[in-house]
Amino acid sequence: MNPIKALHQHGQAIWLDFLARNFIAKGDLKGLIDQDGVRGVTSNPSIFEKAIAGSTEYDDSIAGLLREHDRSVGDLYETLAVEDIQRAADVLRPVYDALHGDDGYVSLEVSPYLARDTAGTIAEAERLWRAVRRDNLMIKVPGTPEGLPAIEALIGQGINVNVTLLFSQQLYASVLDAYIAGLEKWVAGGGDPKKIASVASFFVSRIDTAVDKDLDDKIAAANDADKKAALQALKGKVAIANAKLAYQHYKNVIGTERWARLADKGARVQRLLWASTGTKNKAYSDVLYVEELIGQDTVNTVPPATLDAFRDHGQLRDSLEENVPDAEHVLAELARAGISLEAITDRLVEEGVTLFAEAFDKLLGAVAHKRAALLSARIDGQSIRLAADVEVPFRKLADAWRAGGLIRRLWARDAALWTGQDEGRWLGWLDAAAHGEAALSSYQAFAQWVKQQGFTDAVVLGMGGSSLGPEVIATTFGHADGFPRLTTLDSTDPAQIRRTEAAVKLATTLFIVASKSGGTTEPNVLMDYFFARVGEVRGDKAGQHFVAVTDPGSSLETTAKARGFAHIFHGDPSIGGRYSVLSPFGLGPAAATGLDLGRFLSAAAGMVRACGPDVPPDENPGVQLGLALGAAAQQGRDKVTLTASAAIADFSAWVEQLVAESTGKNGKALIPLDGETLGAPEVYGHDRIFVDLSLKDDSAREAALAALENAGHPVVRITVTDPLHIGQEFFRFEIATAVAGAVIGINPFDQPDVEAAKIKTRELIAAFDRSGALPAEAAVITDGAIAVYTDEANAAALRKAGADGSLHSWLKAHLGRIRPGDYAALLAYLDRDTAHLDAAHDLRMAVRDRKHVATCVGFGPRFLHSTGQAYKGGPDSGVFLQITADDAADLAVPGHKASFGVIKAAQARGDFDVLTERGRRALRLHVKGDLAKGLATIRAAIDAALS
Repeated sequence: MNPIKALHQHGQAIWLDFLARNFIAKGDLKGLIDQDGVRGVTSNPSIFEKAIAGSTEYDDSIAGLLREHDRSVGDLYETLAVEDIQRAADVLRPVYDALHGDDGYVSLEVSPYLARDTAGTIAEAERLWRAVRRDNLMIKVPGTPEGLPAIEALIGQGINVNVTLLFSQQLYASVLDAYIAGLEKWVAGGGDPKKIASVASFFVSRIDTAVDKDLDDKIAAANDADKKAALQALKGKVAIANAKLAYQHYKNVIGTERWARLADKGARVQRLLWASTGTKNKAYSDVLYVEELIGQDTVNTVPPATLDAFRDHGQLRDSLEENVPDAEHVLAELARAGISLEAITDRLVEEGVTLFAEAFDKLLGAVAHKRAALLSARIDGQSIRLAADVEVPFRKLADAWRAGGLIRRLWARDAALWTGQDEGRWLGWLDAAAHGEAALSSYQAFAQWVKQQGFTDAVVLGMGGSSLGPEVIATTFGHADGFPRLTTLDSTDPAQIRRTEAAVKLATTLFIVASKSGGTTEPNVLMDYFFARVGEVRGDKAGQHFVAVTDPGSSLETTAKARGFAHIFHGDPSIGGRYSVLSPFGLGPAAATGLDLGRFLSAAAGMVRACGPDVPPDENPGVQLGLALGAAAQQGRDKVTLTASAAIADFSAWVEQLVAESTGKNGKALIPLDGETLGAPEVYGHDRIFVDLSLKDDSAREAALAALENAGHPVVRITVTDPLHIGQEFFRFEIATAVAGAVIGINPFDQPDVEAAKIKTRELIAAFDRSGALPAEAAVITDGAIAVYTDEANAAALRKAGADGSLHSWLKAHLGRIRPGDYAALLAYLDRDTAHLDAAHDLRMAVRDRKHVATCVGFGPRFLHSTGQAYKGGPDSGVFLQITADDAADLAVPGHKASFGVIKAAQARGDFDVLTERGRRALRLHVKGDLAKGLATIRAAIDAALS
C-alpha cells in the first residue's frame, strides 16, 4: 500500500505545507490527493513569495488587477492569496465531501503583524473568511496569549481555525480550552458543531534545534564523561517527548464530561497538527518527525521533500502511544540538566512571530516589486547611490524599520515613533490624496465657477506651505484655456506688492487667501490691502473676488463670511501647513487654474499606495528616501542639495521649506539647499547628500551627478515621468521627511522657533503703533551707504578678528568664521525680483566656491515660515548675512497704523534678534538710498573679503 495512504489507517492525515498557484495549476496537488491521499494544505508565505517572484502567471494576474484599478500592495496580496486559497479549496473539496468535513481543508493565515493584537486578529480573520467563502477553509491564528481570546471568539462565530505557532504544553492546554469554550458559545447560540473544524499546529523540529544548542553548551562545559553521555542521550529526543505529552493531555480532555456533552451534539475534536516536521539536523533521520508522531486524530503537515522521503523509506507504527513514561523521563532529565523547556518554548514563540513577520515582509516585498515593475511608466522611479559611510547605517536602519514594523506604526499614527508628544495629531496628510479624490466633484464645480466668472488672474495670498505648494503648481503647469493665470504673493515688501498688483487687472482677478490659523500676519494684511483695492473698482461686490482656504472656525473664516467671500475651503486641522499641498490649500488654487485634478490626484494616490504600510522598506520609495536622508544626517551629511529639471525646478523650493521647517529643531537639522548650481566635486565638503529630480529624457545634470557619485558623495536620482507626477513627489517627500524626522529623533510636525520671530515682530509693531516709530537701533559702523548691525557678542568677536571701520573688514571677519561643515545663509528682505535673485545667487556661489561650504538664500519674510525654523532651531552651523534696505516707496495697509515697509522692517529685525539671541553668527547690512548701487558695493566687499 502507498505509505502515505497507510498513515490513514493509523488515524493520521497528511497535509502539505505550501501555497503557490503554479503548483496547483500544474495539477500536482490533484495528483498528490489522488495517488497519495494528501488531505489538506496549509499556506506557506515563503513558498508563496518564491512563486510570486518567479512566476509569470502572477505577473499576468497582478497586471490585470492593476489595469482594472491601481491597488495597494496589501490589496494585491490578499486578492492573489484569496484566489489561490479558493483554487486549492476547490481542488480539495472532493476530499472534504468524501470525508464529511474531517479533512480536505486549506489554511490561510492572518497577518503575522497582528500576532499581539487580539481585536485586529479577529477582524482580519472575519474578513478573510468572508472573502474566501469556502466551508473547507481554516483561518490560521497564532497561538500567542493574545491569540487565545481570538480563537475562542472565532470558533464561537462558526469560523474554522488552525492554531499555529504552538510549542509549549501549557499554551496548548489553553488553546484546547479556548476551542472548547468557543464551541460551547457556538452551540449555545444555536450553531451546529458538526460544521466546525480546528487543528492545533504544534511545532516540533524547532524545539530540538533550540534544545540541542543548549545541550551542546552543557556538554562542552561538563568534565565528567558520564554526564556528557547523559546529556548527549537527550539530543533529538525533547521535541518528540514534548509532543507525546501534549497528545496525552488531548486524550485526557476528550475523556471529560465537558467534551462528551459537545461530542454528543456532533462536535469534532481539535486535532493536533505536527508542524515544522522537516529534519533540520542531518545527523537525524529525515523522516524522524513523521515516524515518531503517528497517532489517532492527528495531522502531519510536511514539506514536499519530507513527503518524498517518507514515501521512499518511512516506517509505520502507532508511535505516539509508545514509551510515554520515557517521554516524561526525557523532560525530567532536561530540567535536571538546568535547561528550562518553558523558557525555550517562550523564546521560540517570540522568534516564531518574528520569523513569520519576516516571511510576510518578503512576500509583500515580492508583490511590491512586481507592482513597481508593472507600474514603472506610472510611478516615478528612484535610485539611491550612497557613499560607503552612509550605506551601512542606511541598511541597518532599513532592517530595523522592517523588523520593528515601523512603517505600519507610522501609518497607525503612533507618536512614539518620533518623540511621543502630539505627532499622532498631525498625520492627516496621509489621507489627503484620498480625501481629494473623494471631493473631486466639488473642486471641479469650483473650477467651472472660476471659468464662468471670467477671471484672468488668480493670486494666492499665503505664507510657507500655503504659498509654496500653489507656486509649484503655477510654475509647473501654467493654466488651462479659459482659466486664470495663478501667481503667489508671500511678501510684505512694498515693491513686490506693487509689482504683483501691476501685473494683474483687479477687476478680473481672484484672490485666494490661505491661512490655516487665520491669524498669520502676512496674508491678513495682504487681504486687507487687496480687498480695499478691489473695492475701489468693484464696490460691494469685492467679496466675489475672494476665496478663503482656512481651518474650520478660524478668524479668517469669520472675516470671509463677514466680507461675503465667494467660497470658503476648509482645511483639515490634522494637517500642518507644510504638509497641506494635497489638501484644499493646494487643490483649491490648482482647481482655479483648470488643472486636471483627476489625473493629478490619481498619480498622487499611486505614490501613496507605493509608500503604504504594507510595503517593506526595500520596496517603499518614500521610506527609502527618508532613511537615506536620516542615515546621511547621522554621518554628518546633513546638507541636502536639491537639483531638478528646469520645467519642475520650483518643486525644490517646496521641498526646502518642508525639510527645513520639519527637521530643524532641538539643535538638529537637515539643511536643504535649493538653487545652488552643481559644481565640480572638489568644491564640496563631506557634508552633502544630493537629490535630483529629473524629467524623463533630461540628462543635463547627469555628468555632474556621476562625477559627484564617483567622488564618494551620496546621490539620489528621481525620474519624473510626467509633470503631472509632481503630485507623487509631494507625497514621496512628505513620507521621507516624516521618516527622516524619526531617524533624527525630532518631532517633524511642529515649528517652535518660527513663533519666536513672530513674537519679536509683534512686539516691534506694537511699539510702532504706540509711538509712530520702530525702536531706535545703532549701527556698529556705517561705511558710505551701508550700515552694519549686530549684537554686542558678535560685534566683540568680529572686532577681535580684525573688524574696524570698513565694510570690507567686517565682512572679512564675518566670513572668516565659516568652518568646514558650516553653511552660509544670505537672508534678503528685498523685492524677490529677477535682478535680486540673480544678485543673491552670485553672492552665494562666490561663497560656496571659495569656502567650499553649503549656501542658502532666503527672501524675507517668505523664508521665516520655512527655512527660518532650521536657522534658529537647528545646529549652530549657520553663518548668516542679512540684507535690508530703505524702501523707495512705502505702501499703507488699510485699517493698520503700520505700513508694509514698517511690517517688513519689524520682521527683519525680529528675525535677526532671535538669531543673535540663539548665539548665531549673524551680521546685518542695511542699504541706504540706491539699492542697486548698495548691492554692488556689498558684492565687491564680499569678493575682497573672500580673496
